[in-house]
Amino acid sequence: MLTLAIDTATKVCTVALCRDKTILAEYTINMGHTHSEGLLPQLDQLLARTGVQKSEIELIAVSMGPGSFTGLRIGLATAEAMAYSWQCYLHGVDTLKALAYNLPLEGVVLSPVLDAQKGNFYQALYQWENGKLVELAPVAVVSAEQALERMALTGTQSLLLGECDKLVKKGLPAFIKAAPEALRMPRACSAALLAQDEFDADNDRKIFGLEPYYIRRSEAEELWEKKHKQ
Repeated sequence: MLTLAIDTATKVCTVALCRDKTILAEYTINMGHTHSEGLLPQLDQLLARTGVQKSEIELIAVSMGPGSFTGLRIGLATAEAMAYSWQCYLHGVDTLKALAYNLPLEGVVLSPVLDAQKGNFYQALYQWENGKLVELAPVAVVSAEQALERMALTGTQSLLLGECDKLVKKGLPAFIKAAPEALRMPRACSAALLAQDEFDADNDRKIFGLEPYYIRRSEAEELWEKKHKQ
């Protein structure tokens, strides 16, 4: 299945083309939140350099969060428009689960984290078992201390992925290490591979109606509520 993947959940803007499990191309920019300007040119160049025609795309995978509220909306709106125009399948993937696809390594607990602001993190825990990714703990908003405690409870060597620099700077216990830089951050090819594994022909025909996985309310919503309670 020829899959085009988009991940704009973080400051990283990454797109990829995969044919089944073969990665044809991946284009990643890690220069900040400029997805509204950079995403479409990246997609154009990806297709131009690979020679893939839009009509050949069978599935579009898009990262659904948690992550940047604006980034998620840009990625989803773009994916929906393309899927509608090209009449192909559309599949939303969990951003943290896609991060865990970066490292198909058994025997360790994978802890992808993203910055949830105000000293908190989005975190989930996964482990590969017999070639399948198993969720050990669901996505939650946690403090730095809680993130480490959740990993400690597994009793297994753990690897941090994602936006984990703040946790690393605080100092990590011996049973927790940070994954290599090249494997920490979102990769669209991982979103593509996850989407293929989760593919459901009936559900993935529904192009509109997907909702980003925000977990918490945006700062704007919180400020609005605070203002109107006064």
